[in-house]
Amino acid sequence: MAGKSKTIIGLTGNIATGKTVVRKMLGHLGAYTIDADALTHRVMAKDGPGYQKIIDQFGRFILDPRGNIDRAKLAKLVFSDKEALASLEAIVHPYIRQAVDYLIEKASQEVVVVEAIKLLESPLRERIDSIWVTTASEANQLSRLSRKRGMPLEESRKRMANQSPQEEKIAAADVVIRNNRGYDDTWEQVNQAWEKLFPQMAEQEAGKIAAENLRAGIKPVGKIDPALANLETERAKPRQAEEIARFINKIGDTKLTRMDIMAAFGEKAFMVLYANDQLVGVMGWQVENLVARVDEIWLDDVVEAPTAVRELMKKIESASKELQAEALLVFVEPVQVAEANVWQPLNYQVLTIPQLEVNAWQEAAAESQPPDTLILFKQLRVDRVLRPI
Repeated sequence: MAGKSKTIIGLTGNIATGKTVVRKMLGHLGAYTIDADALTHRVMAKDGPGYQKIIDQFGRFILDPRGNIDRAKLAKLVFSDKEALASLEAIVHPYIRQAVDYLIEKASQEVVVVEAIKLLESPLRERIDSIWVTTASEANQLSRLSRKRGMPLEESRKRMANQSPQEEKIAAADVVIRNNRGYDDTWEQVNQAWEKLFPQMAEQEAGKIAAENLRAGIKPVGKIDPALANLETERAKPRQAEEIARFINKIGDTKLTRMDIMAAFGEKAFMVLYANDQLVGVMGWQVENLVARVDEIWLDDVVEAPTAVRELMKKIESASKELQAEALLVFVEPVQVAEANVWQPLNYQVLTIPQLEVNAWQEAAAESQPPDTLILFKQLRVDRVLRPI
C-alpha cells in the first residue's frame, strides 16, 4: 500500500455523529487528515474527472442552471434507489481511491487520518491500521442535522435509515468516540486514544506544555520594537483556548469564552504570533478539500501590521503547503486590502469568486467567505490531485 511506513487511521461513523470534528482534533494533534467524502465534490465538479460520466449515467436534469451537478438533486435520486447509488459509487470511488493514495504518499506526517462515511464497505478498509468510529444518540443526530444543515426531520430520518446501524460500525472499531457530551468530553476521548496509540508523540507534546505555561505567566510590556523582538509563530492547541479568547476580547471588544474557542477548534485551527513571549496576533485558518483559507485576523498594534501579517502568513503558507493545499484564500475587510504595504509584498491578488480558476476554489470561497469581505488569493502549487479532463 502507498504510505505503508505511516500509520493510517480510518475514521468513520454515521451521519451527524461528529466525524469531521474528530478529524480536525486529530489534525491539531499532528496527523495529516483527508476527507475522502469531500473529494467526491471534486470528482463531480465541472472541471472534475467524473463530471461527464455522471451526466451520461443520470442525465442532464441533475445539472443546475450554471451547468454544475446539483448535489442535492443527485442525493435525493441515489438515496432512494440502491442501484442508482451503486452506479454513482462505481464512477466516483476509483477516483477517490486514486486521490487518497496520492495524498497518503505525499504526506510528510507520521499519522494519516482518512475520513469516509463508507470506509468499512470500501477497499480503503484494507489499507487502514486503526479504525476509529464516532457515535451519537439519535436525538443528537437529528438535532445536528436540523441545526447545522437545516434538514427537515423526515429527510433526516430517511438519511439515517439508509446507513448501516451504528452497532455494526462499533463492532468493527479499534477506537470508539462517543460524541454526545460536548467538545471538552470528545477532546478528552480523542487525546486518550491518541496517547495510547502514539505514546512517544504524546511525550514530545508534554514538553511543549511546560514552556507554554511559563510563557502564559509573562505580563504584556507595551510597544515592541520589531527589530529587537523575538518573534515566534506556531499553530495553537486547544489548551490555549483561554489565552486566545482573552486576546480576541481585548482586540475586538468581544465577549468570547474559552468554550467558544474550543468549539471553534472543532472547525478550524489558529495560528498565533508571540513577540517576546507576549501574544500579539491570531489568525483563524483551515485547510479543507485542499484549499486553505484565513477567515479571522486579530492583531495587537504593539507590533506593526506588515510585520505581524508577514510572520503569520509565512507560517500559514508553509503549513498549508505541508497539508498539500493548492491555493490560499484570505478574507479581509476592504479597509485592510487598502493597506498595500501589508499584502502586496506577499503577492496576494484581490479576486472575485468567478475569477478563481478552479471549481473547488470557487466552492471553498462561496462556503467560507464572511459577509462584506474581499478575497485575497494566492496559488500555492501548480499540480492538482484530481486534474480536469
